[in-house]
Amino acid sequence: MIGGDKKKIIIVVGPTAVGKTAMGIALAKHFKTEIISADSRQFYKEMSIGTAKPDIDELKEVKHHFIDSHTIEDEYSAGDFERDTLSLLKLLFENHDVVVMVGGSGLFVRAVCEGLDNLPKAPIAVREHLNGIFDREGLEPLQQKLREVDPDYYFEADIHNPQRVIRALEVYETTGQPFSSYHVQEMVKRPFEIVTIGLNMERQRLYDRINLRVDKMIEKGLVNEVRSLLPYRNKPALLTVGYAEIFDFIDGKTSLEEAISRIKQNSRRYAKRQITWFKKYGNTVWFEPDDWEAVLRFVSKE
Repeated sequence: MIGGDKKKIIIVVGPTAVGKTAMGIALAKHFKTEIISADSRQFYKEMSIGTAKPDIDELKEVKHHFIDSHTIEDEYSAGDFERDTLSLLKLLFENHDVVVMVGGSGLFVRAVCEGLDNLPKAPIAVREHLNGIFDREGLEPLQQKLREVDPDYYFEADIHNPQRVIRALEVYETTGQPFSSYHVQEMVKRPFEIVTIGLNMERQRLYDRINLRVDKMIEKGLVNEVRSLLPYRNKPALLTVGYAEIFDFIDGKTSLEEAISRIKQNSRRYAKRQITWFKKYGNTVWFEPDDWEAVLRFVSKE
């Protein structure tokens, strides 16, 4: 068992398709514990193929929390996740010294580790107005607006993710204050210790894995999954890679071949931004995803 008296949370982070799920399961089995998913799209029951959820066999190996926990009709924020995860950790730590968290959603990981200020919920009219601009004119005017009203967040955020851009503008339109002003100035001290493992690999190998994963998603029926979500297409979780591009195909704006190519390209860009985020964040220690012995030595020492 990991040394020390304090309860521990081992967080596995890194870019999409790098192998976080497998590492999380291996760690959870080793420490006989459970997994909390910090992937902001895997919460939703209706989004499975495009979010690369753990499959049925993987979910049987270890108990996972926050996978298929919500419906796409639910509004579920990083602040909600922080509150619910802290409550769950209290329960899990009654029977486990260690809990594993797995995810590539940096804001959700940070919410649990450091806390977030309470962000105001925007009126529906504000969200619909911003979504209308996105539908009619695309992302660029929203990016420009964000750069004008909140340059600090603009240069830190994933500005190619419509969900992030629209959420930041919602806060500004609702309060008159920039989204960046709501970031916690002082880190909250948690009653557990945090060990963060980053997984990464040589870039071309990672890109090959991403491209292969996208091809498999198409084979599994991603187009039909996206088609079934047409009534909810303006929900923030669906304004993301893998879904936005297929909506364009369904609308006749692109061919399927072009949509697939764009998913691969946007996934590679997203992976790059994830790596940048986690390299700046906290005390992440990096490993190759197949170097189990090195990871185990590190967490045991910690």
